[in-house]
This record gives sequence, structure tokens and C-alpha cells, in this order.
Amino acid sequence: MGLKSNASNYGSVAIAIHWVSAAAIIALLVSGTVLAGAVGEAKRSILPVHAAVGSLVLLLTFARIGWWIWGDKRPQPLPGQPRAQELVAQLVHGLLYAAIVALGASGIATMALSGAIPALLSGAALPDLSELLPRVTHGIVSKAMIGLLVLHVGAALYHQFIRRDQIMARMGIGRR
Repeated sequence: MGLKSNASNYGSVAIAIHWVSAAAIIALLVSGTVLAGAVGEAKRSILPVHAAVGSLVLLLTFARIGWWIWGDKRPQPLPGQPRAQELVAQLVHGLLYAAIVALGASGIATMALSGAIPALLSGAALPDLSELLPRVTHGIVSKAMIGLLVLHVGAALYHQFIRRDQIMARMGIGRR
């Protein structure tokens, strides 16, 4: 497998960005859920890790977009796939990118506007973030992200196990 994609498979750069992002997004969803119910020292210990991993995902997403624009091209759509499925796949992927950017922006805005960064650095009590508009947006978009991930993973499993078109091999799992 080369660094770049070919007509039928993704290259190792795209695969690495995809799977590192996927693992980090799962960690963010778990830590975000825990963070939403955490108080005091638990919140103080989880928030910086959540923010750092979120920043990593945002940077990886920008790297992935840049890779598609300047460094690589995507493989051809799967043979025999209905055009409507191709369009839905493009829509879901686009919405995933948009959700990641919106989550990153709302997370950064929440940290910047709330005073959480100085509080974390000084050891002061964390401010209440729950009523800030960027934090509310972050919560709403995170739920949309879960729905998009369910669609994305569901489609991959449908292709792998129902259509048996070895779509997972395109992303480095299994062989064609």
C-alpha cells in the first residue's frame, strides 16, 4: 500500500488519519459524556485532556482536507453502488467534516469565553460553562455527530456484511 490512494483503495496517509481520528472521536464522545456530569476535581482533570484531544481531531481534519485538496485523490465509488447511495455517502462525509469543525470551534470558543483556561492554569474553580452559547452549540452538535457516526458505521457494516463488497479493505482492514 502506498502513501497515496489509487482507484480502488485509500492510501496509508488517508487510512492513518481516518483511524486515528476515529479513535480520538470515540474518546472525545466518552470523555465529553463523563465531563458533562463531572464536578470539581474530576472536571478539572478531564477538561484539559478533552480539549487537547479535540484540538488534535480538529488539526487532523484540516490535515485530511488539505491532503484531499493538494496531495491525494479519493478512490472511485464502489462499482454497482446506486447513485443515491453515493450522494448520501458524500453528504454524510461532508456533514462529519462540518460537525468536527463546528465542535472544534465551539470548544475553543467555550474555553476562550468562559475563563476556563486561566482557571485551569491558576488552580481556581472552573466557571459554569453550561449556559454559554458555544457550550450549548457544542452539546447539540455532539449529538448530531453521534447520529452521523451511526450512519457512517452502519453503512460500512452494511457494505461489508450485506453487500459483501469488502469496503473495509479500502480502509486497511482485511484484504480485497
